[in-house]
Amino acid sequence: MFAAFAHGFILAIGLIMPLGVQNFFVFTQGAVRRFGRALPIVIAAGVCDTLLIALAVSGVSVVVLHFEWTKTLLVVLGFLFLLYMGYQSWRSKPETSRNAAQDGAAAPRLIGYTVMISLLNPHALLDTIGLIGTSSLGYSGSEKAAFTGACILVSWIWFLFLAAAGHVLGARDASGRLVGWLNKASAVVMWAAAVYLLLSL
Repeated sequence: MFAAFAHGFILAIGLIMPLGVQNFFVFTQGAVRRFGRALPIVIAAGVCDTLLIALAVSGVSVVVLHFEWTKTLLVVLGFLFLLYMGYQSWRSKPETSRNAAQDGAAAPRLIGYTVMISLLNPHALLDTIGLIGTSSLGYSGSEKAAFTGACILVSWIWFLFLAAAGHVLGARDASGRLVGWLNKASAVVMWAAAVYLLLSL
């Protein structure tokens, strides 16, 4: 069972660490608000990853994405959403973002963004199915549970780390200039991901 857990842990680390829209968004949100205010975003990202991993291991997602029209729909929705999110990130004002975050008014909207960033990403879905889902086929019973639990644990630890690291960086940026550049970089990452999605059609 330990071998299955170690396999899932190492595999999940390799999948989640590369720079992507979801990682960048969680990090940036940690930088522009108090850590406690960023926790709902961390939780939303963790729940989404938990759901995707559970679906991949159970084989349900393989059935859903077997149909070509579902892949096309996901790509189109993901493309449009990433364009919009990039625009919002580019025009956001770092000097007011921290103040606006204190009252929690933006929390539901940001949670919604996090959910869509996590789920409207066909490549993340296919990676989860192709690697985690396929790798889980070699396990059953308690070993499969250990493998799945390790993958889920990595996601939660990683998102907590990103938010905390972003918060530390943001706390040292009194002028808001660095956070402003982070917002711009986040926008570029989202637009690049959108173009990549469109080309995948």
